[in-house]
Amino acid sequence: MPSFRTHRVEEILQERPGLQRVRLDDASRAYVLTQLTGDVATGDEVVVNTTAVELGLGTGGWHVVHWNLSRRSLDLPGPGHIMKVRYTSLQADTGAAEEHLPSDAEALGLPRLGGVPVLVGSLHSQLGTCVAVLRSLQPAWRISYVMTDGAALPLALSDLVADLTDRGWITGTVTAGHAFGGALEAVSVPSALQLAVEEQHADVVVVAMGPGVVGTARALGTTAVEVAAVSAAAERLGARPVVVARASEADARPRHRGLSHHTRTSLALTPCAVEVALPPELADHAPSLAPHHVHVVEPGDVADLLDRAGLRVTTMGRGPERDPLSFRTVAAAAVHAASVRPPDQGTV
Repeated sequence: MPSFRTHRVEEILQERPGLQRVRLDDASRAYVLTQLTGDVATGDEVVVNTTAVELGLGTGGWHVVHWNLSRRSLDLPGPGHIMKVRYTSLQADTGAAEEHLPSDAEALGLPRLGGVPVLVGSLHSQLGTCVAVLRSLQPAWRISYVMTDGAALPLALSDLVADLTDRGWITGTVTAGHAFGGALEAVSVPSALQLAVEEQHADVVVVAMGPGVVGTARALGTTAVEVAAVSAAAERLGARPVVVARASEADARPRHRGLSHHTRTSLALTPCAVEVALPPELADHAPSLAPHHVHVVEPGDVADLLDRAGLRVTTMGRGPERDPLSFRTVAAAAVHAASVRPPDQGTV
């Protein structure tokens, strides 16, 4: 059950569209999702949800502002009538791009996305390496990021997305399901893929949940299994899914050492054959991943690439110098995705 406390805002630490980070009167920190609760000012008394911090979960030590007590009411009109975070006290009219596009419900069959590569990841941190590699190999490509609701729901919470967007490396964002805050809102992941390709003119799409991943010691007890559904949807829509495998040589948990059980389980659940790229260090796993199409790809010096780009990426708190296999595995998928689209094929 949730825990709530009342505190006073002592300092605004950071602000950007959709997000404030603040210091509270007991020296703890909290973030404010302004799209849901409006903004706060120094001196405001606020109610904060302290549950995740008290449980020691992966919020990085940040509480979440639930309501600003200095405000008696709040009216933030939305752009449509599609609600996200539905049937909770914070449900919001985010609208959805599908509301404002011509109906295609009478069309026969599914849309075809023209073989656009779709990198399907299971961790938010994989996004940074994927985008950096794609930009180094295909600098003219338009890259869209589809964020699922498998972890954090607000896109504004991601420092990584803010950085990549400011650089112009991500040219479009779509938030799917209950995730919100993208340039386009989508009701479902398949629709988000269609919007990324047809409305944002993406040459490649990266799909991954927001910051955080829910996991247990049970094979199916993780939100990472969404990789199966995303991959199947991309394949059925005529895109070219490439699974971004999770691997590690530094994780203390045996189930994530080498090729993670998240990847093996997700691929076992995927009802169609998809492409998987692995670095040479993991080549011996290829036979066990049949009937999927495994490509062994040398990704090069990923740490140097990220360093030259000035992009700091960590996964589970570890950078490429501490867990090179993790980053090389992600980069292998991006290298493969950059090579699969015919060079004369323009944006759909």
